[in-house]
Amino acid sequence: MSKATITGEEFLEDRQGRTFTDVLNDPEQPFEEVLAFFSDENRQRRMEESELHHDRAAMAGVVRELESVPAIDQFLSGIHAQQTQRFRQAIGVLVRIIMQRRGWKKTGRKGSLGVRAAASKRSPSHNTGGLSFWFVRAERYTLDQGMPFQSVTQRSREMQPARKLEPSKEE
Repeated sequence: MSKATITGEEFLEDRQGRTFTDVLNDPEQPFEEVLAFFSDENRQRRMEESELHHDRAAMAGVVRELESVPAIDQFLSGIHAQQTQRFRQAIGVLVRIIMQRRGWKKTGRKGSLGVRAAASKRSPSHNTGGLSFWFVRAERYTLDQGMPFQSVTQRSREMQPARKLEPSKEE
């Protein structure tokens, strides 16, 4: 599948994207770097593979690399809880736009990316475990035409024999 390149203008044309004009227009927030990061075809392929082959949220396929971009890591490490939360939410919207352009739809479920550390006024919100240091959850996606593989949960349900009612001892 060809890559989906999203510009700032296209992001703001999206129903949800337009609610993040503050993020896009704030020169202190590295959203241009985020747009460039997610415009990479290999990263988009890894997001799809995360859903298809690893049964994890699309973001799980690229989150470590995203967090290693110096400008993004530096911004997220600031103690600006509201700003960093909106920034992370805007990234989630961008991922949705890309996944939809590549033939995926939201499932309405979230996948775990990390385990949040106890809140502290002296340090930014971060995780103590999981894949991501800054992101806790991410949207799950499914292909419009259906997934080619079943999840372990689905396969396990099929393996369970139908429960038969045992005849009572009185019969």
